[in-house]
Amino acid sequence: MATITERVKEIKDDIEKHSIYPEKVKLVAVTKYPIVDKPKLEELMTNGIFDFGENRVQVLEAKRELLEEKKNDINWNFIGNLQKNKVKYIIDYVHMIHSINRMSLAEEVDKRARGAGKIVDVLIEINLSGEESKEGYNEQEFYKELPKLMKLENIKIKGLMTMAPNVDDEEKIRASFRKLKEIKDDLNEKYFKGTLSELSMGMSHDYKIALEEGATIIRVGSKLYS
Repeated sequence: MATITERVKEIKDDIEKHSIYPEKVKLVAVTKYPIVDKPKLEELMTNGIFDFGENRVQVLEAKRELLEEKKNDINWNFIGNLQKNKVKYIIDYVHMIHSINRMSLAEEVDKRARGAGKIVDVLIEINLSGEESKEGYNEQEFYKELPKLMKLENIKIKGLMTMAPNVDDEEKIRASFRKLKEIKDDLNEKYFKGTLSELSMGMSHDYKIALEEGATIIRVGSKLYS
């Protein structure tokens, strides 16, 4: 079995090979797995990985406690469906929330960020597959709520996130990622004056396709540890 160090090198090589702008790409190591203990987290950091992703608040808190002495070095990314009543637990230190998928959540994050005296970087999650098992705005709903989202002063919309459809058809996966980039480009032209910089898309099984379609953030978990 490959070591984490070997896996990180492989993924970095894939970024250089497949990305249309490798210098912009960030690898977020998904740490939600029970096997990801302190030595594995430290090995990731030894290889220059300081962006960690969690999809449950209580697990994020536990992993953060393991690395208390490194807390100022790590960027914690929340990548899962975030419940409104859990925002208060992470608002003081979260680096980026990848999963703003409804107005009520955006408003709660904005309120808590204002109370903390900070502005929080967020990504808007868009469900392009139409699968009910996936969270996220549908495209029409997102555009409808965009004016209200842009008025929130304590969140900074940095880009978009999506999860590919759960299929084996590479072209359908590619089309989903391509569509997200098209939406980002449209938003930059019409609303954001080029300030949207991030596309968080691609996981262990499909990040190469995502890189080819313009991902700037890939969220990789199982590939790092298997």
